[in-house]
Amino acid sequence: MSVPRFPWDEAMSLGLGQLRLPPDIFWRLTLPELAAAARALRPAQINSIDKSDLARLMRDYPDAEA
Repeated sequence: MSVPRFPWDEAMSLGLGQLRLPPDIFWRLTLPELAAAARALRPAQINSIDKSDLARLMRDYPDAEA
């Protein structure tokens, strides 16, 4: 069984390209630091609600009568 290779091309594109880190800083980063920087570039994901969530919200917070 082979071990997956680390995606260095993507890591370098992120660090040197998107984050515009100088090479000496990029190569001193730990992988958790690089991962944190990658997360900072992406907006937080908003979880969608399903039909039962919507039904519960509509029951708990009905529209006011006009």
